[in-house]
Amino acid sequence: MNILIKNGHIVDPSQNIDGIGDVLIEKGKIKEISIKGSKAQRVKGSDTLTLGRSDTREIDASGLYVLPGLIDMHTHLREPGYEYKETIKTGTMAAVKGGFTTVCSMPNTNPVNDNSSVTDFIIRKAIQEGACTVYPIGALTKGQKGEELAEIGIMFSEGCVAFSDDGMPVMSSLIMRRALEYTKAFNVPIISHCEDINLSEGGVMNEGLLSLTLGLKGIPSEAEEIIISRDIALAKLTGGKLHIAHISTEGSVRIIRDAKERGINVTAETCPHYFSITEKNVGGYNTNAKVNPPLRTQKDVDAIKQGLKDGAIDVIATDHAPHHKDEKLREFDHAPSGISGLETAISLSLNLVHEGVLTIQQLVGKMAMNPAKILGLNKGTLTAGADADIVIVDINKEFKVDVERFVSKGKNTPFDGRVLKGMPVMTVCKGKIYE
Repeated sequence: MNILIKNGHIVDPSQNIDGIGDVLIEKGKIKEISIKGSKAQRVKGSDTLTLGRSDTREIDASGLYVLPGLIDMHTHLREPGYEYKETIKTGTMAAVKGGFTTVCSMPNTNPVNDNSSVTDFIIRKAIQEGACTVYPIGALTKGQKGEELAEIGIMFSEGCVAFSDDGMPVMSSLIMRRALEYTKAFNVPIISHCEDINLSEGGVMNEGLLSLTLGLKGIPSEAEEIIISRDIALAKLTGGKLHIAHISTEGSVRIIRDAKERGINVTAETCPHYFSITEKNVGGYNTNAKVNPPLRTQKDVDAIKQGLKDGAIDVIATDHAPHHKDEKLREFDHAPSGISGLETAISLSLNLVHEGVLTIQQLVGKMAMNPAKILGLNKGTLTAGADADIVIVDINKEFKVDVERFVSKGKNTPFDGRVLKGMPVMTVCKGKIYE
């Protein structure tokens, strides 16, 4: 079926498009875009695209935004090995419900994605059962132990688009140096989980007065900032492509901003929970607010927003980390870290637009165009010939988060019951409609 999306507010920063118009999809690809009243952006000289064929579905997007499909470069799909938490099928279904048409799966599976066999399994499984495109991220070291580089070259040839020991920081500076040097040959990023485990050991939340009051061991901001500083120094030394995962502190934003000003090849991401809520949500020993790095203070939240605004932070990723409900019901010290984030990410991120922190164009850049650019993907754009990956969003529609309606197996979120403004109403992935 061909698709004609009509009268939507089309925003595509990759082409500097921002206006009311139509999008024509043929055979799963973007065929044409027409922006009304704009000769510069009119594709074939007409204000409206028409087909006149019976095999075309017309979608009226009046009053809605039509955006490139979102890209999440930090997703835990759990398969293989932890299918009781999530599967490639359920995770990608949650993705398209949240407006994501491309996700990148982190390697902390069982077995770890540190070899071509696991990489091939993920790719094949995603083709067979996935609702959206899945790109694997390979482990940086064997078994994510930080001791010996994994089969990076072979995994790259099998389809890995980046390498990371996410969840397990690489404590050896020499191993990180070698990784940054080696991956230069493939022009792929190293995604660094920045945590000094000697400093954070045993910590379960942000270190401060609240952790002291709750009797929980804290993780200081410096545990994150020390490794960020080290990895930036190594990126400068090697010229390697460094991407900093899920930054959470004011100091981290400052360090990354300074590195960019000095011309170092570094990019960074944060997650919606780091600019939406603070450590106060841990009150009452709420394990659904337990994440790593931990939720920080309002000062850190404000700094994250400023970093998004001025470009110090390039990407908003979800760090979607689903867990079985029984695991999150454990004592706070023993519950796993993570939030099921795919189905609330765009709504939480749209708060940045409503607050005036970002424009809608900038938000699309951080959730579609920039991830594609960093990972070298032909995604995140509505360019003619590109895959028809589109999300149609009502930025003013309010809804209450209800975890029982999550498609993901993971119901672990601190946003349950919260009223959010803005949500996807339809996702098109390679021309297939999900609504």
